Amino acid sequence: MSDKTCEVRECNNDSFKTVPAELARKVFTLDEKKTKVHLCKEHYKEYKKETKQERELKRMDWV
Repeated sequence: MSDKTCEVRECNNDSFKTVPAELARKVFTLDEKKTKVHLCKEHYKEYKKETKQERELKRMDWV
């Protein structure tokens, strides 16, 4: 298994989580067009803070 790195531009930290690229693009500048992106721990924390309201609205649609 290859080691993944964070896909945010100019970040070379190890990957911590994989998230949907659609939401990640709203927060970060990404190089490639993918459906999922790998984020390091620091960027994942920032992603969660910035997309909290949008993710909650998506969960409401499930009910």
